[in-house]
Amino acid sequence: MANERSEPAGGRTILAVDDEADLLEAVRRILSRLGHRVIAAGGPAQAMELRMGHSGDIDLLLTDVRMPGGTGTDLAHQLCQLQPGLPVLFMSGLYDIPGTELSGPVQVVAKPFTPTSLAEAVDHALLAKAGH
Repeated sequence: MANERSEPAGGRTILAVDDEADLLEAVRRILSRLGHRVIAAGGPAQAMELRMGHSGDIDLLLTDVRMPGGTGTDLAHQLCQLQPGLPVLFMSGLYDIPGTELSGPVQVVAKPFTPTSLAEAVDHALLAKAGH
C-alpha cells in the first residue's frame, strides 16, 4: 500500500520559511489545501518573531537552507532549543546540509519540488515525529 497513514494528513501547524516570496506563497497554498495551518515567514528573523508570538507548539519547521540574514540550519537549532524534538524539513537543492544534528527528525525535500512531492515529504516528516 503506497499510502499508509496512521493519522490524517491535515490539521498541523507548520512554520514555513523561505526568502523567495513566490515559493513561500506556493508552499502556503499547497499545505493549506491539505488542511494545515501555515505560519509563513520570509526569513529566519521573521520566523523567530512569529514563533515567539505563537502560543502553541509548531508541528513542523519547513525551511530553506540558505537565506539572507541567516541559515535554515541555524534557525532549526534555535527553534529546537525552544521546542525539543521539533521535526525539521529542509527545502534545498543541496545534497549535503551541514549542521543538521538536531533533537528532532530531519528530512530534506529537493528543490524544485512538485505539490505532490512536498505533500509526501511533509507527511513523512510529521509521521516520523509521531514515531511511525
